[in-house]
Amino acid sequence: MRASAVATARAFGLQKGQVALCCLNVAYIAGMMMVVRADEIGMKLVTVEPASNPLATFEGHVDFAAFVPLQLQTMLNAGLAHRLNAMKTIIVGGASVGDSLLGLIQQHLAVPVYATYGMTETVSHVAIRRLNGPDASDSFRFLADIDFGQDARGCLWVRGAVTDDVLVQTNDVVAFTGQAEFKILGRADNIINSGGLKIQLEKVEAGLEKTLGEIAPQHRFFAWWMPDETLGQKLVLVLEGNLAAATTDDFRRKLQQNSPELSQYAFPKRIFAVDKFIETPTGKINKHATFAAVALP
Repeated sequence: MRASAVATARAFGLQKGQVALCCLNVAYIAGMMMVVRADEIGMKLVTVEPASNPLATFEGHVDFAAFVPLQLQTMLNAGLAHRLNAMKTIIVGGASVGDSLLGLIQQHLAVPVYATYGMTETVSHVAIRRLNGPDASDSFRFLADIDFGQDARGCLWVRGAVTDDVLVQTNDVVAFTGQAEFKILGRADNIINSGGLKIQLEKVEAGLEKTLGEIAPQHRFFAWWMPDETLGQKLVLVLEGNLAAATTDDFRRKLQQNSPELSQYAFPKRIFAVDKFIETPTGKINKHATFAAVALP
């Protein structure tokens, strides 16, 4: 954990005496790492209860903060860009940053904002991606002193001081775009076989995101699958919220018309709506549990 804190300090130029905001649950690694960073670097640590809008109950100065996407989106929608812009560095992790949030970040924030890539086994992030400003990039860049490579599936492995020099194998399919840079294509366990066609669920979600942002704003969604006698695995779309139009032909037609990058084979065969997504303790969508709770006719 201390090795990770040192790597983070080096990557972002964090210094002793600066103020770090901890607004994540310290029972999990993301919150605990803010405590460790403050102790290792000598930063002043401010803690607030985890909430969708951490700045609602805190008005002081902050130099460095870590948020999950939901928190950052909530604060930007609440008109708090000026508070965020007073910070020196913001990192966002725990879930992917969607196009809607990315647009808000690029439109309203001048403070450097970085998406992070990491996992429990690496304690914290091992790679970062700048989301705004002239240095914005579509690729993640490894922190210093991280060894990396791919297995036969094209999945990333990493090794370094943050893993106690133990090789950690991921299920993330990646494409290297530079000497120490990569893009995440999706998870190997998120590839389904539908009628002999391999479909990456993350690619489906990316293809639908813009259209869903227009016709179903503020509603989360994810691509999933269900058993099918003919196809083996049938691609479906799950939407959060009371969307009466979610099962209509009109809704499907709009999605098809506005998502030309998805072939007819990689387009959801059914659309489901559920009142509320089930989440993990760290705020991620529990897709398995959520879809299991959908009442299938």
